[in-house]
Order: sequence, then structure tokens, then C-alpha cells
Amino acid sequence: MSSYYPRTKDLTRTRRSLTESPPASPTATDKNYRHERLSRYDSSGESVTDRPLGRTGSYPRRDARLASLSKPEQESTAKDYKKMYAEALHENERLKSRLHDSKLELVKIRSQLEKVTQRHERMSEKTTVLESEKREKHALEKKVSDMEEEIKILTELKSDNQRLKDENGALIRVISKLSK
Repeated sequence: MSSYYPRTKDLTRTRRSLTESPPASPTATDKNYRHERLSRYDSSGESVTDRPLGRTGSYPRRDARLASLSKPEQESTAKDYKKMYAEALHENERLKSRLHDSKLELVKIRSQLEKVTQRHERMSEKTTVLESEKREKHALEKKVSDMEEEIKILTELKSDNQRLKDENGALIRVISKLSK
């Protein structure tokens, strides 16, 4: 490409500065130089300034050679595109396969999560049932103890009542003896 540039001091300085620090993107001056360079050549790649005036196609062997060189380049470019396309298809299929596998794994993990969640809910339900059963059991035990105390009190009352009946019968007998 250096043969395309005219040998001027400004361009030599520009090339040196470019080789020392390559730009991240082409600058406006680089674009202008490239446009100027391309405008000096016609479609055959021959410099407009190199061609004598009035003689178009004065180098038929050169033109044929350039044309024959560009054909394999085009074919190799087409093969490269085919190869790149095939590689892209292969990569696409591989990625589709991985995506499908990932989706299956996601479904599997979701089902496992659902099972664990249901198990946890059942466990929490069981704990709430157990807690409610414990509360009921505690309430029933308290009720039983209260009833036992009532039975105890009732038995005491029965015994007191029987004792009072006995005393009452004895008093009635004493009064009846006294009244005779």
C-alpha cells in the first residue's frame, strides 16, 4: 500500500506517526487520503496518471492478468463465505442444542422446586396441625383436670350430704323421743 502514497514529506511524517501509534478509528484526514488515492485509479486498478492520454486498455496482458488474479480471489472469498456460513450454522445448531438442554434443565429444576415447596407447605401444615393438636390436647387435659376437681368436690359434697342426712335423721329421732 505504500506504493499508492506519493513520496512527500507530509505523508511520510503521517505514516511514521501512524505506525508509532495506530488510531482507534480512521480520522477525517485518513479518509481524505484514501479517497484521493482511490480516485486516481480506475476500475482496472491502473493509475489514471500512468496511462497515456487517449490510450484506453493499452496493457491488455496486464488487464488479463489482473482479471485472472481477481477471479480466484473472488472464488476463495466465496468459499470463505460458504465456510463461514457453515461454521455459523454449526455454531447456531450447537447453541440451539445448549438452549434446549438449558430449558429442559430449567423445567426439571422448577419441578424440583415445586416439589420442595409442596413438601415445605405440607411440613408447615403438619406443624400447624401439630400445634393445634397440642393446643387441643392441652385444653382437653385442662378440662379433664377441671372435671376431676369437680368430681372430687362432688364426692366431698355427697359425703357431706350423707353426713348431714345422718345427723338430720339422728336429730329427728332425738326430737321424737323428747316429744313423747
